[in-house]
Amino acid sequence: MKNGVGVPQNIVLFGGTSEIGQAVVSALLQPGVARLTLVARDLDGSATFGDSIEGDTEVEIVRFDAADHSSMAAVVEEVSANGRDIDVAVIAHGVLAEGTDYYADPSAVHGLLAVNMTATAALLYALAARMRVQGYGRIILLSSVAGVRVRKGNPVYGASKAAVDSLALAVDHELEGTGVSILVVRPGFVVSKMTTGMKKAPFSSTPEAVAQIVARAVNSGTTIVYAPTVLRWVFGIFRLLPQAVWRRLPLG
Repeated sequence: MKNGVGVPQNIVLFGGTSEIGQAVVSALLQPGVARLTLVARDLDGSATFGDSIEGDTEVEIVRFDAADHSSMAAVVEEVSANGRDIDVAVIAHGVLAEGTDYYADPSAVHGLLAVNMTATAALLYALAARMRVQGYGRIILLSSVAGVRVRKGNPVYGASKAAVDSLALAVDHELEGTGVSILVVRPGFVVSKMTTGMKKAPFSSTPEAVAQIVARAVNSGTTIVYAPTVLRWVFGIFRLLPQAVWRRLPLG
């Protein structure tokens, strides 16, 4: 439950080693936050970040398998044990798999879709169900502009983001009037460990820059934010382009 001045008492990060996720929770942490729960497969990596948190915030680390959709309800139950409310949940786990040759190994689509789409969809519903019982809560989904219009360079990743992005918006609509809402964050290219070795795209950003945009939007009624904000207009145009024109763009 938020305290008397509206500060969330319990923030949960799903994807505890995600650089963007860590930057987002760092931007949200302020005096009065009682607990930060880091949910991740890599417990040591999460612990390293947890140890860097200053102040009186208690840090808890919970293990989960981001590809196991069947475990999501149990994980949400664990992080909300003993009647703890989840004030803000950040979903930041994902697989990029840039450069994967799906023609050579079509079965490789399963690993990416299991994390980015199936398990994330199950987690969205598990969190929404728990927050509806509370009567309030904010879910922050780290999506991507890659899902706004899927490019040929990494179609499976883009399609997975398009699917979960659309689902999140529909679930947010379902939750109207419950006190629970979803903020969909659509970053462009973010310079991070995940994109090491990749060519930077125009309007590239950093985890910290994305986090500042999220921090400004989390307590508003906003449903979608782009990072940087100029991408809202860029992809608004991209979305309307005829297919023949879209295919001629040098986007890879």
